[in-house]
Amino acid sequence: MSARAGLIGHRGAAAQAPENTLAGFRKAAALGFARVEFDVRLSRDRRVILLHDETLERTSDGKGEARALDFAEIRRADAGGWFAPEFAGERVPALEEALDLLERLGLAAVIELKPASSAEALTTRAALAVLAKARPSLPPILSSFKPEALMEAGRLAPEFDRALLVDEIPRDWRAIMDRLGCTMLHAHEARLDRETIGRVMAEDVPLFAYTVNDPARARKLFEWGVAAIFTDAAPGMLEI
Repeated sequence: MSARAGLIGHRGAAAQAPENTLAGFRKAAALGFARVEFDVRLSRDRRVILLHDETLERTSDGKGEARALDFAEIRRADAGGWFAPEFAGERVPALEEALDLLERLGLAAVIELKPASSAEALTTRAALAVLAKARPSLPPILSSFKPEALMEAGRLAPEFDRALLVDEIPRDWRAIMDRLGCTMLHAHEARLDRETIGRVMAEDVPLFAYTVNDPARARKLFEWGVAAIFTDAAPGMLEI
C-alpha cells in the first residue's frame, strides 16, 4: 500500500517537520501524501491561524494564549526552531496562507475546527469565510470534537463533508452523527478493535483512525476496514 492509498499527514508531517506549518505541508507533499490534517483557531483579532494548543509555548518560542494575542504578535514567534535548526524562522500560518500552499502542492485538507471555549460558532464562521474566498479545488473535510462547530459548519457550508471527531466511539454515535449531519467518523486508534470497526462499517460510514505511527498497527486497522489513517509520517509508515 502506498502513502496515497489511505494515509493522511497529521498536522502536516509532524514526525519530520514542525507541526501545523507550511514547512510541514511541503514535507508531506515531498513524502507523497495526498491529504494533510491541521488545526485552526482564532487570534484575538479574529484571524484564523493554524495552532493545535490554546497556547504558543509547546510549538514555538512565543508565550500566551492565542485568543489573547493579535495575529501580528503571534507571527513574531518562531514556530520551527524548537523542532530542528533548519526550520528556524517558520511562522504560525494564517489559514489563507495554508490553503494557497496546499493548492499549489495539490494537497487536500482535513481541517479540524479547534475553537476556544464559547467561540465555536465564531471560529467556524471565520474559517468558512476564508474557505469561501480561497475556493480550494480539492474540497476539505471539516472535523471537530465540538458539536456546535459542526452544526454551524453544516448550516453555512453543507457542501463540505463533516467528520465527528471522538476519542472513544460512543454507543449512540449514529444518532449523534445524524443530528449533526456528519458524513464521517474520526476516532482514536487505541480505542478501535475489529468489532467496533465492523459496527461502523455496517452503517456504511467512513471511519478514519488517529494517530498511527506503528506500521503493524496500521496494517491491522486497514485489514479491519478503516478508510484512512492519520500519521505523523514516522519511520516505516510510508511503506505499509
